[in-house]
Parts: sequence; C-alpha cells; structure tokens
Amino acid sequence: MKKDIFLQGDQISLRILNETDVEGNYAKWLNDPEITRYNSHGRFPMTIEKLKEYVQDVKGSNAHMVLAVVDNRNHRHIGNISIQNINWIDRNAEIAFLLGEKEYWGKGVMQEAGKMLIHHAFSVLNLHRIYCGTSSENTGMQRLAEKLGMHREGIRKEAIFKDGKYSDIIEYGIVGAHDDFINQ
Repeated sequence: MKKDIFLQGDQISLRILNETDVEGNYAKWLNDPEITRYNSHGRFPMTIEKLKEYVQDVKGSNAHMVLAVVDNRNHRHIGNISIQNINWIDRNAEIAFLLGEKEYWGKGVMQEAGKMLIHHAFSVLNLHRIYCGTSSENTGMQRLAEKLGMHREGIRKEAIFKDGKYSDIIEYGIVGAHDDFINQ
C-alpha cells in the first residue's frame, strides 16, 4: 500500500485513484442523498461501470488529478480530492472534495488533504490560482475553504438546482500564495 502513496500526511495520505476503489463504497457515496446534498452528484444513478470509465478517463488526463483520500491507520479509501479543470496557460485549477465515509466528517481530514494538495499545486505544478465553489447552504465547505486560506470572491446567483429549488454558489479562491500558504 505504501508504494501507492502520492502525498503523505499525518492522519491521511493521498494516492492515485484506481479501479479497486470502485469495488468499495465509492458508488454508494455518489448515490447517497446526504453525501451529495450540496453538490452536482446524485442526480443520476451512479453505477460501477460508469465509475470504472471515469477512473480510466482521469488516470490519463493532464487536466484532472483525482486522488483517493486514505486513512493512514487502516488504509481505507474514505473519499477523494482533486485538482481539476487545470488551465496550464492561465495557471489555475479547481479543487474539489468528496468525503464519503460519514464517520470522518468534522475531523479535519479534508483540511489536511486540501493543504497537501494546494501546496503541491503551487510548489510543484506551478499553478497560480486555486478556486472552488459551493452551495450557499453548505456551511461546512465554506468553513473548509476559509481554513485553507481561500477568500470569498463572489456569488453565482441561483446556479445550482437541488431538492426542488435553486441555490446560490459561493466562489472561493486563493491566488499566488506560495509562501503565505506554505507558512500557514
């Protein structure tokens, strides 16, 4: 398991997402209304076949780096984190989070994963700006963005339709913060 680790943290590690992850709870996460409550997943049923295709697509991509978040104690795949929509000319990308195993919610796991991946994006990939957006109702993700040093940049009005209503998307970003971010 250790040889697959891409970035090592205290509680968790990040490794390349692979097809064996699809055999676990991954599809269940994307079909769980509580887990997908504030994101664009959960609108269509997720199947093992669709997930295998997705994993293959992102494995060879230079525009998406999707990593499995793994508990260091038991090597369990508990979620994913990604740098996606990488724009190599403008040097920016979106960061996205999916913490599927609910017993890990509220324990700082994605803050640790986010710090590692943003640091990698700035110091190794030479990106200049990382951004994310979240539903105005998703206060947990808003707190996470702020803990990662991101600043609220704006609002996309009524940009997501979930549970029979439109909600705003709050946009966050962190710009050129190599030294500032590393010293947090």
